[in-house]
Amino acid sequence: MTHLERDWDSPIWRHWLRELTREHTLARFDIRGSGLSDHRVHEQGLEAWLHDLEAVANALGWRRFPLFGICQGGAVAAAYAARYPERVSHLILYNAYANGAYSAGVNQQQSDEARALEQLIEVGWGHPNSAFREVFARLMSPREAADQVVWWEQLQRYTAEPDDAVRLWRGFHELDIRPQLPQVQAPTLVAHVKGDHMVPFEAGRRLAAQIPDAHFLPLEGRNHILQTSDPGWPLLVTELRRFLSGMSAHAVAPPPGFDDLTRREQAILDAVARGLANPGIADELSISPKTVRNHVSRIGSKLSVSSRAEMIVKAREAGFGHA
Repeated sequence: MTHLERDWDSPIWRHWLRELTREHTLARFDIRGSGLSDHRVHEQGLEAWLHDLEAVANALGWRRFPLFGICQGGAVAAAYAARYPERVSHLILYNAYANGAYSAGVNQQQSDEARALEQLIEVGWGHPNSAFREVFARLMSPREAADQVVWWEQLQRYTAEPDDAVRLWRGFHELDIRPQLPQVQAPTLVAHVKGDHMVPFEAGRRLAAQIPDAHFLPLEGRNHILQTSDPGWPLLVTELRRFLSGMSAHAVAPPPGFDDLTRREQAILDAVARGLANPGIADELSISPKTVRNHVSRIGSKLSVSSRAEMIVKAREAGFGHA
């Protein structure tokens, strides 16, 4: 649940928005059926959400950009990155999951719990003095965070109608992007809060394991949306800044002769051209030194070079390493 106008004043989102706009331009949109987007929208699901994401990017004129997906938005973001690898420079997934409780292979208890909450949404969403409002709020924030609980309860009343909320809930749990995950090429950071009650920690770990070379970042905390009081918040901020710091290094199309390189290989080649050794590249891109070594070997074969020095010269002549 988001609301573009109200989130700036919320105790849940305001520190996130300040941080994400500190050094970058941030584009956000409310999912169809909620917030400032059209309500009473019957078509929900992955294809509809991918279409909306593409429409926003096209309207902004953004050809290539980092993509940040939260919770169910993480599944949409990962599916978009798999379908349009040329457009996503970096992929960040926070408290996300690959498949919902209504997808194949999910244990019966998870499915039953999701369906029970769906029934509560049908009868209690947004109603004054509804027990469901507090149930939902407690899943999002711990018991002692009274201002957060009140805000989650109020948000239900003005962000989505009950029937829209039900359709969204079903769509979120019908998501299953497991087949697309191996196709993700963008450097990926998967962050997940250990104490998250909305999306289990293991769901984030499984998601990261299915994306090639993804870096998994466990975070200490109990809030679904980390607060400044959560011990994991400073770590998340630090890792986000570090992860996005190399954005400009491979935000343009590769020069002729380098077309066979994947986006990850372009990023590594740029770091090689800047004189970084394998451990430094691994630290910058949040991958293992062994993975860097394997990539460097494949780059050498694709560029037909026999030494690192020759690779550096050829890369710098092509424009790499100057950012």
